[in-house]
Amino acid sequence: MLETVQLGNCGLSVSRLCLGTMNFGEPGRGHQGDWTLTIDEARPIFKAALDHGLFYFDCADIYGLGACEKVVGQLLRELVPRDQYVLSTKISAPMGPNPNQAGLSRKHVMEGVDACLQRLGLDYVDQLIIHRHPHGRMGFAPTPIEETMEALHDVVKAGKALYIGGSSMFAWQFVELQMTAERHGWTKFVSMQNHYNLIYREEEREMNPYCASTGVALTPWSPLARGILTGSYKGSLDGGSTARSQGEDRKRTEGLYLGEMDFKIADRVIEVAEKLGHTPAQIAIAWLLSKEEITAPVVGVSKISQLDQLVAATEITLEEDDIAYLEELYKPVENLLSFGSS
Repeated sequence: MLETVQLGNCGLSVSRLCLGTMNFGEPGRGHQGDWTLTIDEARPIFKAALDHGLFYFDCADIYGLGACEKVVGQLLRELVPRDQYVLSTKISAPMGPNPNQAGLSRKHVMEGVDACLQRLGLDYVDQLIIHRHPHGRMGFAPTPIEETMEALHDVVKAGKALYIGGSSMFAWQFVELQMTAERHGWTKFVSMQNHYNLIYREEEREMNPYCASTGVALTPWSPLARGILTGSYKGSLDGGSTARSQGEDRKRTEGLYLGEMDFKIADRVIEVAEKLGHTPAQIAIAWLLSKEEITAPVVGVSKISQLDQLVAATEITLEEDDIAYLEELYKPVENLLSFGSS
């Protein structure tokens, strides 16, 4: 069974892994539609997760343009009592062509949350995460951060979300949001869902230390680098061996992983995995969990066997020499946020 941990310095308990649900919904719908699983395909994975003690789930309105939330909500209502799981969802990505259907204006925060709850079939979510900074969506007018933070506070006070979290942004931006909330007596963020794995470690400079020092939980997305750290790409982005790595999502992967050492680091993951008798995915997760500041990586799976492996990875303790070997080849890259959004 998975260990239970505290979500930062708040009172909420979560499982050591969080199940990302981007790939559950309606096949063909949304940016991940060519590798989306149906509700019937997702059901046994959810059951297996709960059996493993994984009760922390993450979704977003943009996943499948709402289809993901419908599937996740239905499955959770079907499988487990409301007080026995923790659910996060995210808002800010465009849900339609109108400018007010995106971003973090008061209008979209209020309307977006209500739409999420309607699709989920729930009265509240445990955590509402802003899907990037209020100024982090290219092509949309930046919303005053005071407007966003007060709207989020009102959502919490209305009981529609119990906690709030942030996602990828510059550390200085996150600090500014937290200080703004503190200054006005508004709800502060309890978690940061940032981009962090063995081949993208720029978050070690500022965001990770800041969160560790202030008690904000770190729940990284893409802990397996979209399959690069599992060996799915066979040494290059041209070698994709899965539906995800061969489909539309490959363009996203190409935009995220630009380091010259990416696949050499991935080779070392394979090497360490073979030496220790584990899978590369398990080693990548074990490395992430070796960092004390990490609370619960957000993992995505399409098979129960993958889930079983990742759960087992939480019990792997890497030796310091192996950690050093995995980290040795990393070379700094430009922070992806410098390009507008990660």
